[in-house]
Amino acid sequence: MIKENCKVIISDLDGTLLNNHHTISDYTKSVFQELHQQNYLIVVATGRHHLDAMPLVEKLGVPLYLVTSNGARIHSPSKELLFSINMESDTVQSVLSLAIDPDITTVLFREDIWQTNRHNEKLNSFQKEVTYHPQLVDFKELEDYGAIKIFFTHENHDKLVAVRDMILEQHPETFNHAFSLPICLEFMDKAVDKSVAIAKILELENLDFTHTIAFGDGFNDEMMLATSGKGFVMGNAPETLKNKLSHLEVIATNHEDGVAKHLYEQLLATK
Repeated sequence: MIKENCKVIISDLDGTLLNNHHTISDYTKSVFQELHQQNYLIVVATGRHHLDAMPLVEKLGVPLYLVTSNGARIHSPSKELLFSINMESDTVQSVLSLAIDPDITTVLFREDIWQTNRHNEKLNSFQKEVTYHPQLVDFKELEDYGAIKIFFTHENHDKLVAVRDMILEQHPETFNHAFSLPICLEFMDKAVDKSVAIAKILELENLDFTHTIAFGDGFNDEMMLATSGKGFVMGNAPETLKNKLSHLEVIATNHEDGVAKHLYEQLLATK
């Protein structure tokens, strides 16, 4: 059933295509190379910055569309920038001027660097190859606050919920936001969502969401999964996401090569 209509494969990166070591396994690479040989269009959609994501997806060894920063950037298979949208400097400054708990790591995604209020070893471990460099700053001293997105992380989910509520109280209609993980909260321009960016790619390719299958594990994948012809939730996704998308099938975890195994069974294995 899936095979008959599927022309586009969409996957999140962290917690989905990447294993727990933040790398792509040899098995996943081999499956995606076979999918490319069979003319499936491949889209990777991630919350990561494009400089951070590009060396990771290159390991697949196939041309693909890359959606980054939750949809704020789209790069073509030839790495041409097709779309970009930023948050206004004044708006970002107003968020950073709120009474945010100093224990929370706050990050501004800029074009060439990411600026942060504190060194965070766990955050740094997500980059196996440092292509997108951090800069420790005092946010009160910046002159320009223009950013691709604002990212908050803390081990205590409730602290991030409090930040989210505080920002939404001050800016109820300004942003799109999502928990990519329970410990990661992201704010973007209101027009930014993975599903919106993917729709732009599908239009370029004269396709639509009925031709797609998608895989994800975070709330920043929610619209992408719900809109796709067939969406699959990773076994390692939070229970709250599984419950919210209870009509979607849950597959194996990212560390079990869940995406690649499912794609092989559904699209490549001979019946």
